[in-house]
Amino acid sequence: MKEFELKYGCNPNQKPSKIFMDNGEDLPIEILNGRPGFINFLDAFNSWQLVKELKEALGLPAVTSFKHVRPTSAAVGIPLSDDLKKACFVDDIEGLDESPLACAYARARGTDRMCSFGDWVALSDVCDVKTALLIKREVSDGVIAPGYEPEALEILKSKRKGGYNIVKIDPDYVPEVIEHKHVFGITFEQGRNNFKIDADLLKNIVTENKDMPESAVRDLIVALITLKYTQSNSVCYAVDGQAIGVGAGQQSRIHCTRLAGTKADTWFLRQHEKVLNLPFKEGLGRPDRDNVIDGYINKNEEDVCADGNWQKYFTEQPAPLTDEEAKAFLATREGVALGSDAFFPFSDNIERAKRSGVKYIAEPGGSIRDDAVIDCCNKYDMVMAFTGMRLFHH
Repeated sequence: MKEFELKYGCNPNQKPSKIFMDNGEDLPIEILNGRPGFINFLDAFNSWQLVKELKEALGLPAVTSFKHVRPTSAAVGIPLSDDLKKACFVDDIEGLDESPLACAYARARGTDRMCSFGDWVALSDVCDVKTALLIKREVSDGVIAPGYEPEALEILKSKRKGGYNIVKIDPDYVPEVIEHKHVFGITFEQGRNNFKIDADLLKNIVTENKDMPESAVRDLIVALITLKYTQSNSVCYAVDGQAIGVGAGQQSRIHCTRLAGTKADTWFLRQHEKVLNLPFKEGLGRPDRDNVIDGYINKNEEDVCADGNWQKYFTEQPAPLTDEEAKAFLATREGVALGSDAFFPFSDNIERAKRSGVKYIAEPGGSIRDDAVIDCCNKYDMVMAFTGMRLFHH
């Protein structure tokens, strides 16, 4: 296939629209089902690069959930605890641990379930039946993978009344080293960001504490590769092989750190005993449960525990999760990794990170206030590596 005509571009008024290769070669994809759009393909190609790099770096199946050209999360195939399975709504899946790819999907899709609503999924490996069954029951726009087991493909084709977008990509495709982008009729040219992220990037530890276990190296690699495909400015919290909070597109880095930290806190609190045991009414849909849980944890516009509200969601009125209970629970979280796509200009980022259990940090370094940032890390016995590499993505 030389080109593929799209319904429209980013918006319905932007026509004509298509994808093609500048060099005239065939596209490295097959569209197995549906008709992906402009934004779908932006998500597909960015997300595929992310999981491909994660798999190469860590040797584990990887999955990411993308929305509007940025990851809501990314994860590798590590089995989930019983509480995490329940928090991710996959505790009913028998044999989940037998499929590392399905475990990676459960983690990635279950991290920030509100932002993952209507997502695009990327799988590093051939989609198996277990993973397809998990994808089928979520609200999603499409999926990209290097292949699909026959039964898995049929399961996915049944989504969205047969219109689910399914893309197969050639895993051996390598893009040209020079890339172009058009803005306002003007062509930009640059070399592709082929910088390799691996354990060697984390050897320049600048803090007094230099003890970085393999689990922290893994989590920092997850965070940094996630950031490589996240719109800047961006900060990512990760733990247990999973990005648990992504803050992206903010002009101020502390706003990124706060946003990502709030998402990480929400992810942790989804595993609080009170949240896991909320008495939901039978038949309440998964997206509705996601909204209610977020409201319960973060005390949003609607007080879901109030009289007149709780009756819509619960079989009995739940006791609120108090600020004191949330703070005490979060204080037990530790060993979290934090990556930043550029240097931290002030130590306030470290102070905020500490509140979400951060112990390990990777950032480029190079700020005139590096000493203050290092001192703050030392105050909390954190381990920080300077990577020397900025990871802006636009």
